[in-house]
Amino acid sequence: MTIGVLKSKIHRVTVTEANLNYIGSITVDEDLMDAANLIEYERVQILDNNNGERFETYIIKGARGSGVICLNGAAARRVQPGDVILIISYAQMDFDEAKRFRPAIIFPDTATNKLK
Repeated sequence: MTIGVLKSKIHRVTVTEANLNYIGSITVDEDLMDAANLIEYERVQILDNNNGERFETYIIKGARGSGVICLNGAAARRVQPGDVILIISYAQMDFDEAKRFRPAIIFPDTATNKLK
């Protein structure tokens, strides 16, 4: 049996941009991706603290150290720059492995989207 568990979480970052005229995805500062153990094109769930929206997309790398959090394509209609969001990914694993697994959870500064 496998079970779905929290793998990675970027807790409370501020949306810096929303770009409707893009194919899709969320652009995330590569420093944040590394710290949260996320990889480019990984499926993520976005939770918007400001309006309650919850949706899925995939990550693309943003410039390292930029603090960029940009929702692209259709997802740009679900957020506004300045909204505070959570970025979450999940993994499937064996039940016994899941009991030992510890997710990567980071808490960046919401004013700068930089690691504290």
